[in-house]
Amino acid sequence: MAAASIGLKEWLIESYQEQEDKIWPKEGKHILAQYDDNSIVVYQAYCPEIAVFAVQNQKFGGPMFSYSRMSWIKTNFLWMMYRCGWATKRNQERVLAVRITRQGFEEILSKALTGADEKTQGKGRSEVRLQWDPDHHPDGSPQRRKTIQLGLRDEVLRKYGNEWIVDIKDITDFVHKQYKHVVNKQYDELQVAEERVYPVINPLIIKQIRLQDESQD
Repeated sequence: MAAASIGLKEWLIESYQEQEDKIWPKEGKHILAQYDDNSIVVYQAYCPEIAVFAVQNQKFGGPMFSYSRMSWIKTNFLWMMYRCGWATKRNQERVLAVRITRQGFEEILSKALTGADEKTQGKGRSEVRLQWDPDHHPDGSPQRRKTIQLGLRDEVLRKYGNEWIVDIKDITDFVHKQYKHVVNKQYDELQVAEERVYPVINPLIIKQIRLQDESQD
């Protein structure tokens, strides 16, 4: 493993192939993430204007960012790469690594509901929309394991954007460099974020986010 020279607090990178072959689960639902005792890294991709404001101010805001719209975060680097096309898609040209407190992340999980559960449990619109989606190979093909993405809105989004952030860094240059290996199918040369399975301890959260439930997402 190595620390990327982008200024982010110990943002570790590691061989994609080593992690895929020896570390990451092959199937099932998992929160793959880079984390330590106090924080966890999530990823978002934005247009340059939003990204520049976020990096300069170490929070989200400015004329282009809206707190009235849902904002999605991903803990899994490769899922973010799939979603933004390795920073090639319109309005997703800049990739941000956002380190937030684990306390904040646990609050996000505690409020997360799928769209179906919002209806069946009669709780109305949740502050956090939960989705389990297939993880993706660097070339974009789906994997058997599923990874989490979380849509934030209302008070949770405000806290995320202003209170829980430890550090925001633009990692777009790293993304572009690694995308060259993807284009050339040099997966043995590909470096990605070091990620491990994030431990969810609270049994109520495990049940609520359907972490061990393969029958319904």
